[in-house]
Amino acid sequence: MTVLRTGSASDTGLVRSTNQDRSLETGTLFAVADGMGGHVGGEVASQIAIEVLERAFGSQPSSRGLTEAVESANLAVWEHSQDHPDLRGMGTTLTAAALVNEDGHDLLVLANVGDSRSYQFQDGRLTQISLDHSVAEEMVRSGELSPAEATVHPQRHILTRALGVTPDVVVDAWTVAPSSGDRYLLCSDGLTNELGNNQIAEILASRTDPQQAADTLVEAARRHGGNDNITVVVIDVLVGEDQAADAGPADQAAAAPSEGSSAGRASSGSPGTSEDGPDGISTALDATGIVPVVGRATGAMNPPPSSVRRQRRKSRATARRRERGRRLVTVRSLVFLVILAAILVGGYSAVRWFDVSSYYVGLDGNELMIYQGRTGGVLWYHPVVVERTGVTTGNIPSDPLTVRALRSGVQEPSYAAARAYVSGLVATEARTRTAAAFGADRPAPVVLPGKPTATLLGTAGTAGLAVDGGH
Repeated sequence: MTVLRTGSASDTGLVRSTNQDRSLETGTLFAVADGMGGHVGGEVASQIAIEVLERAFGSQPSSRGLTEAVESANLAVWEHSQDHPDLRGMGTTLTAAALVNEDGHDLLVLANVGDSRSYQFQDGRLTQISLDHSVAEEMVRSGELSPAEATVHPQRHILTRALGVTPDVVVDAWTVAPSSGDRYLLCSDGLTNELGNNQIAEILASRTDPQQAADTLVEAARRHGGNDNITVVVIDVLVGEDQAADAGPADQAAAAPSEGSSAGRASSGSPGTSEDGPDGISTALDATGIVPVVGRATGAMNPPPSSVRRQRRKSRATARRRERGRRLVTVRSLVFLVILAAILVGGYSAVRWFDVSSYYVGLDGNELMIYQGRTGGVLWYHPVVVERTGVTTGNIPSDPLTVRALRSGVQEPSYAAARAYVSGLVATEARTRTAAAFGADRPAPVVLPGKPTATLLGTAGTAGLAVDGGH
């Protein structure tokens, strides 16, 4: 019989006025939810998700039951938002772990939607189990960004999947054979935005009590900025099965993956990783006994031997040199080169104009900055700071949608428009404080023309975008 010991901690942080995170810690079910949606929307979404998850899993405590409980939580949040127009657009991330017994063996099942994370800490090594469902992390997995570039990408906090935004959701799930001495961490991005993997691993290694580890992680995130709500659940395996994970139905599902659910590991944030195997699942994770409940075939094939690949490259290079030797410089080729040069110059000028003719307002820490360029840059052009406004997040409306938009970058057509946007935020906050000083009700945040108040995910099966409330 597997015996677990757990601890949890949550904190509002140093910037937020409310805590939209929620956690769950029972004898067999554990979860962290990070709500989004502005005002009370994020709190409502995360609370509904946790309550429905616990109730649904209680009626079917199995690996499949956990996945279906997450799907039920998604539908409950969606339906609540449809019944309450003031909560439209709310949603939440959710990462969960459950201890189940299948075919006489204990298994730890993990599920995830969004960018809250689950980790395994084993033999001093921290491994990220869950996949981040964000624009930047998907670009890392497709090879468009490096892990280091993803940490500073302007779209790193824009979600491609979350609970409650559409009536259906795809849930990632994994199973692990719990071994004595293993430790698991569930957390919202308020922790991982402030602490790196090495810092997290050091704290987990230095605190034997899971409650002390949870408290220390939250306090460390506060000291490093505390820009978001911080929530963690630490799960220790005191007595485990200590056997391979290939003794149950979990790997029967893994051996016959079904289309539509992704499984594996995020390609950033896991030290000591090795190259992905042909099935698209990290061999470093396979070594730890983490098995995807369902996976998505990648269609990858074993490459030909290296000697064959070298010979093919050599043959192609030789053929190209022979072809170049047969070419003669003609009037037609010169005309082509002139036209090509004109196209390149025109394209360069167009890209430069497109970049330098725009401005946006973003955040550097807590200070509002005006940048020239496009958020994220355009090709080789990167945004440059044109003004440090001196305005901080404490001088503007504190609603999460405004701060979230600033962290992603609010694009404006001109420098004057960018300054006017900052001035409008300051004026709105000033009116709010004046009204509060005279006892008036706090007015609703002003929605400036052309500024979206929410960005929703697409329907299931189509990657969409949602602005993460934790940033």
